[in-house]
Amino acid sequence: MECVYCFLGFLLLAARLPLDAAKRFHDVLSNERPSGYMREHNQLKGWSSDENDWNEKLYPVWKRGDPRWKNSWKGGRVQAVLTSDSPALVGSTMTFVVSLVFPRCQKEDANGNIVYETNCRNDTGPSPDPFVYNWTAWTEDDDWGNDSSQGHHNVFPDGKPFPRPPGWKKRNFVYVFHTLGQYFQRLGRCSARVSINTTNVPLGPQLMEVTVYRRHGRAYCPIAKVKDVYVVTDRIPIFVTMSQKNDRNSSDETFLRDLPIVFNVLIHDPSHFLIESSINYKWNFGDNTGLFVSNNSTLNHTYVLNGTFSLNLTVQAAVPGPCPTPSPRPLTPTPALLPGGDNPLQLRDVPDENCRINRYGYFKATIEIVDGILEVNIIKMTDVLMPVPQPDDSVVDFVVTCEGTIPTEVCTVISDPTCRITQSTVCDPVDVDVGELCLLTVRRAFSGSGTYCMNLTLGDEASLALTSTLVSVPGRDPASPLRIANGVLFSVGCLTIVVTVIALLVYKKHKDYRPIENSTGIVVKGKRLNVFLNRAKAVFSRGNQEKDPLLKNHPGTL
Repeated sequence: MECVYCFLGFLLLAARLPLDAAKRFHDVLSNERPSGYMREHNQLKGWSSDENDWNEKLYPVWKRGDPRWKNSWKGGRVQAVLTSDSPALVGSTMTFVVSLVFPRCQKEDANGNIVYETNCRNDTGPSPDPFVYNWTAWTEDDDWGNDSSQGHHNVFPDGKPFPRPPGWKKRNFVYVFHTLGQYFQRLGRCSARVSINTTNVPLGPQLMEVTVYRRHGRAYCPIAKVKDVYVVTDRIPIFVTMSQKNDRNSSDETFLRDLPIVFNVLIHDPSHFLIESSINYKWNFGDNTGLFVSNNSTLNHTYVLNGTFSLNLTVQAAVPGPCPTPSPRPLTPTPALLPGGDNPLQLRDVPDENCRINRYGYFKATIEIVDGILEVNIIKMTDVLMPVPQPDDSVVDFVVTCEGTIPTEVCTVISDPTCRITQSTVCDPVDVDVGELCLLTVRRAFSGSGTYCMNLTLGDEASLALTSTLVSVPGRDPASPLRIANGVLFSVGCLTIVVTVIALLVYKKHKDYRPIENSTGIVVKGKRLNVFLNRAKAVFSRGNQEKDPLLKNHPGTL
């Protein structure tokens, strides 16, 4: 009896061994098991079911936390980065890219080998061997590409042989992509790319997982795993940028009244699925101006009132889609049904139709409209003759006007004539009373003669208006107006002293002999002397006398 029990136990053990030994793709790649219905109705072209067997002898499986992961790569761990062009409109093509990030000072060379970077030092110091992995030497020594060895190790985890396009021996990594209960295998270098058509992909978020193996003798070693979520939607993915001249911060969705706002619609369509579609843009700006319909992705709109407005955009595109189920049609008699005919009734063939359906995308935003600086202009530039000599500096006054609100700050950037190399940047608060008319004078110094590019901006809390001009500063010479004025000042000063001394001497000599009533002649002479001094002063103060009638309002100087 005991023999019978032993025999039955042996049979059960023998029956169980294949089940324990054979791993399937879903056991290796993911714990998520999609339903059979999803596997059947969401079949991806070129992908295989994860119910297939996995060759664990050639591609070992390590669980998370397995100590063997520490030695899977020389010099550290390899990181895998998975990206995609998600979200994707259903029916379009989505692309996934996996890129390997090697430890510091390691890179892939032109032959697919992993080498140390020249003149790069890591924690372990320089290596005498330039190779981290010299797969070229391995393949030559082991006859890697011989047809006789193809069935042994030049195969994927499911046993399918590697494709052999030109340069296939330089591809030393095996990538296994897994999603929706299906997998795709690819031989590649330090990056791999896979594209799928989303027609049969369910709407909503889905998970993509990738496992990466490297060559290891005549087997393979796992080096990295990565996963990422992608999204398939039936709405057109759109993004709208809003920009406006003089707007200080476009990201706060606050804009200026009486200036056009540029709305630019960006459709996320990396696979060019909509390239042949007719696309319409329907705008409602929320300011009672009505509905605007356009086939252009860019539109300008100007708000003429302050306040808060709700913006709504609908994008419509006709795209290829499934045709609706045709309704039953009545039978059409054929010539054979005429009297005397004996053929049965025949159905008329329905030709294949290329059907299109409408897809929509939506965008909403709430924007704020406020007052701001609408325009700024430099209407005059004047050289300033300083009363004290300045070392090689030339001072220029810029008369500036603006439209809109009164600015709170003024900034200038002085650059070379090409406006590329900045030489100085100066900002000042506008704390002078410019009145209702925006008119002020900005004073700036230029170091040396030459041509300068000057950008001038007036700003407040919501706006920033800019204008630019080229400034030509002439060189100074000994006969410059400033030095002539200084010479005249010295000469007139000496003459004034001489005249004053002579007048005092004459006065002392004749004061006892001139009656008081005749002293008016001295007063007259004094007046003439004052007139002469006033004219002399006018020579020196000519730079401070502004003849421009715009400055009669006494603009502030900054």
